[in-house]
Amino acid sequence: MTTTKTHTAPRGARQARTLIAALVLGAAMASHAADGLRPEVGKPLQAAQDLIKAQKYKEALNKVRDADAVSGKTAQESFTIDRMRLAAASGAGDLATATAAYDALDKSGKLAQAEKLRYIESLAGTAYRAQNYASVNQWGQRYHKEGGNSPTIRTLIVQAQYLSGDYAGAAKALTTDVQAAEKAGGPPPETSLKLLLTTASKLDDTDKYVYAVEKLLTYYPKKEYWGDLLTRLQRKPNFSEKFALDTYRLALATGSLRNANDYIEMAQLAAQAGFPAEGKQVLEKGYAAGILGTGPGADRQARLRDLLNKRSNEDKAARPTAEAQALAAADGNALVKLGFNLALSGESAKGLSLMQQGLSKGGLAAAETSKLRYGIAQVLTGNTSQGHATLRSVTGNDGAAELARLWSLYARSKPSNAA
Repeated sequence: MTTTKTHTAPRGARQARTLIAALVLGAAMASHAADGLRPEVGKPLQAAQDLIKAQKYKEALNKVRDADAVSGKTAQESFTIDRMRLAAASGAGDLATATAAYDALDKSGKLAQAEKLRYIESLAGTAYRAQNYASVNQWGQRYHKEGGNSPTIRTLIVQAQYLSGDYAGAAKALTTDVQAAEKAGGPPPETSLKLLLTTASKLDDTDKYVYAVEKLLTYYPKKEYWGDLLTRLQRKPNFSEKFALDTYRLALATGSLRNANDYIEMAQLAAQAGFPAEGKQVLEKGYAAGILGTGPGADRQARLRDLLNKRSNEDKAARPTAEAQALAAADGNALVKLGFNLALSGESAKGLSLMQQGLSKGGLAAAETSKLRYGIAQVLTGNTSQGHATLRSVTGNDGAAELARLWSLYARSKPSNAA
């Protein structure tokens, strides 16, 4: 089955620049409104403000130094100089100077709480731009300790963890954020889910990767996620090979079969499992999509189609006898299989009825697998509400429950034909 790459890189630089821009604007406005500055202090600060607006931060820092060099500064003048220094240094990416300026402002006792939070936000952004990820975490934690609740800071912290190579920490934080968003009743941000996907890939954590893709499919469903998810699901140690065809069925339903080999293998598996009509349908879909019937494999594909056409006709002719034998059997295994075959062959009502009779009769060799396929048949025939309920009841640790969960996820996006 074809794997689709869905990894994404973090996008914290934009948030960092936004935080710095807010700080620069705030400091510039504060400087503009400041009173009590002597001309020898106010003039270079006004020039620094103009340079900051023009994003010439290093030149602005030089003007701030000119103002700071004036002797006999008042407390108000020093406070205003440090505010402008913090803005210019943040814009210039000079974390050390920006940190020193903030410390001076904080010690002055003149900062309002809202200003503190804005400045700490900006320092976290400056640290991010400087790729000083330890400082991002430091300022981010301080921001939250001071009572800040901006989601941008949380994003920067997590992305800094990722970029510093702390994938386990990033994955833990992202999972917490996803769960918190769901608990609050809103969808988790798609960017957070994509970063969790990338982080899980870095950790080679299949369970976490599958979790992230499932959440993406729940809130931001896209076809390209399905192929990768199903491929990774099959790689899990506990996933039984007996569900290979059921996995292909979900791939076909979600448009995740991409190449001729996928279609051929699924058709062959269906025929081997006793569902030649399904195999025939798979091939016809491959031909209709223009994937089969061309290239060096065209002759082999044509021979397989002829074979499945023949077997499908033979199977249809034998159905009355097969039905009588299944109804007379002591257990429900044959009824479940025959009903599934009929449901996939276009006789949905009768097929589902026979499957239900088989489940009720019991004595099943694999009860959870039978329930899984009953749910699949319900979904594929448009009875999605009932199918969803059936699939939720599937248990087991061999992959049946996991596959049922994915089919149920797919069912949520499909309209139901049943009342």
